[in-house]
Amino acid sequence: MNEYIIVKKSSVHNKGVFAKKNIKKGTKIIEYVGKKITKKESDILADKVLDDSIKNPEKGAVYIFTLNAKWDIDGNVSWNPAKYINHSCNPNCETTNYDEEHIWIEAIRDIKKGEELNYNYGYELEDYKKHPCKCGSKNCVGFILDEKYWKNIKKTK
Repeated sequence: MNEYIIVKKSSVHNKGVFAKKNIKKGTKIIEYVGKKITKKESDILADKVLDDSIKNPEKGAVYIFTLNAKWDIDGNVSWNPAKYINHSCNPNCETTNYDEEHIWIEAIRDIKKGEELNYNYGYELEDYKKHPCKCGSKNCVGFILDEKYWKNIKKTK
């Protein structure tokens, strides 16, 4: 599998990804893989999965990533353990797209063995109330939302 990670039960949401060993800042930990789909397929799938997850929150949500201007990645496949990396408002990882063909999860600080990996999913402000956050970090804004929108949410709380 992967030398850095293990998937197991998470207190944040069902399953999570945890460090098998200490991981240094800047390490490319795991590639986010899946099925390449068009933007149109992506929009249809995202709407359907979001509706399903609102009705059944324990099922999870959307595993779609923007790959480039033409394609997205549907990461909801059995061979993608990276899909279990949860969102956090105080992340230890970020996603990087070096060449518009590969999405990597990279450590943005040193991560200790046993620590849960997470990144900010970077959702847009539209429909933010459909994406409650359960990360539990001190600076949690209550919703899975790109940090650039946090000031908008804090004003409405």
